[in-house]
Amino acid sequence: MPSYLAKRLGYHAVLLLAAVCLSYFLASLALDPRAAYEGRQPPLSASAVDHHLTELGVNDHEPLRDRFLHWGGRALHGDLGQTIDGTSVNAEFGRRLGVSLRLLLAGTVLGTAAGVLAGAWTAARQYRLSDRALTVVSFALLSTPVFLLAILLKTGAIWVNQTTGTDLRFTGEKTPGLTGGFWAVLGDRAGHLLLPTLSVALFAAASYSRYQRSAMLDVLGSDFLRTARAKGLSRRTALLRHGLRTALVPMSTYFSYGFLALFTGATFTETIFGWHGMGEWFVASIGKNDVNSVVAVNVFAAVTVLLSGFLADLLHAALDPRVRQAR
Repeated sequence: MPSYLAKRLGYHAVLLLAAVCLSYFLASLALDPRAAYEGRQPPLSASAVDHHLTELGVNDHEPLRDRFLHWGGRALHGDLGQTIDGTSVNAEFGRRLGVSLRLLLAGTVLGTAAGVLAGAWTAARQYRLSDRALTVVSFALLSTPVFLLAILLKTGAIWVNQTTGTDLRFTGEKTPGLTGGFWAVLGDRAGHLLLPTLSVALFAAASYSRYQRSAMLDVLGSDFLRTARAKGLSRRTALLRHGLRTALVPMSTYFSYGFLALFTGATFTETIFGWHGMGEWFVASIGKNDVNSVVAVNVFAAVTVLLSGFLADLLHAALDPRVRQAR
């Protein structure tokens, strides 16, 4: 298994390098940082604009290869450059990293666990009322765009607050100026995290449940499951110990690369709920033609997706003994 994981890690490293290069080239070709200086009063001279763009490393009058090599040399030393406003990309990256990770990790864990359990449970109760009901709910969630789901949750929170007098938090990641100890801060953060997490987790749960149900149905009539029952195991024990474990093997790949869809959903979720994370920064950076910031967010997305892919490889190796025995 170590050799298998080492190969997979090398494969992900190559993919990360390709993703970083492609992100920089596409951002540099698609965005126009020079437009950020148009319409300023007093207007800047062409030489002044060139000077600013050169300092930022995004002057389109310089060859793209030279700009990339200059950026890549700094990035290897941990410097992602400056934003179009002249501030440090590293500082902005660090400030927003924790915000997005809280949302993505909470939404991923909750959505994945709920989706796997729901899919396995409905497969074991195929064509019963509960199976049909969850199927309808899943397809309804899958057919609802993520941004619309976030808006519906926000609207519902406003209605509940006005009707019942409760205080469901639907704007921002924390309450400005909050005073109190650790538990007060933790409770405030959890309250603000609830609705955005549901927005991400509901879509993930609906998607994973459909795939898990299909994978589980493939193993319900398998010979090894009948053998386990013949040895005296109860249906529940056989399904959990043998059926679910086998059905999770093909799901491990989907878990990893489904993370990109969660990141895309989190982009809309952060914007709608007023979270100042990577998704909101990405949208704002595109509007400002901020090449360095767009590349930084793309690097974050590539790292998280490939890291989740490597974790899926670990899960695959843990579930499939053939992988562990590979030399």
